[in-house]
Amino acid sequence: MKLPAMHVMGANTIDTIEVNEEVMTDSSTLVIHQPKSNQRIGILGGTFNPPHLGHLMMAQQVGTQLELDEVWFMPTAKPPHVPGKTTIAASHRLKMVELAIADNPLFKLQSYEVNRGGKNYSVDTLRHFKENYPETDFYFIMGADSVKDLPTWYKPDELLQLVQIVGVNRPGFMVEQDKYPILWVDSPLVDLSSTEIRLRVYLDQSIRYQVPAVVEAYIQQQGLYAYPR
Repeated sequence: MKLPAMHVMGANTIDTIEVNEEVMTDSSTLVIHQPKSNQRIGILGGTFNPPHLGHLMMAQQVGTQLELDEVWFMPTAKPPHVPGKTTIAASHRLKMVELAIADNPLFKLQSYEVNRGGKNYSVDTLRHFKENYPETDFYFIMGADSVKDLPTWYKPDELLQLVQIVGVNRPGFMVEQDKYPILWVDSPLVDLSSTEIRLRVYLDQSIRYQVPAVVEAYIQQQGLYAYPR
């Protein structure tokens, strides 16, 4: 069910189209956000299932090293590049990202792809942003593993015409990618995985210092990823 676009203030939340009722978070406040002219904005996409400290560190390093005005965290509705990959409800992932970035004014939650629903390709999303914000420079942030897979993405050549790809070096991952102009950024070596974090929760192991404390508390409160008891 679609609801009308909302104009409710929220310092770290961005919404650009009408809101899906089923993905709204309990306490999220949504705002129709337009970048200022000539802004430099980074976009970090992913399932964020859950968001962890590696995501935050990656975004912070890119944001500060490239002197970006904002870094948007953009959860996917349905991962287009990973066949068979499933995830929890978007409402939980949006809420966890909102909690994780709340104390950093550089970070914003971008719910565009979740609100659209279904399978979203990055090239289509970036085309939408460039059409609506033609004076904004966008930087699409990728981990080294995603950079390696870039040739298999949908319309990668067109994507490169819309946005500057920023690759973030990952622990133990070497990428030989000379086909596309990648802007590489070094980040502290923190080898965290959402998959491993979910497994730790399932096995009733600690995830302290792997996700923000507020995200850990939310996972526990909502019973996410836990073994059914």
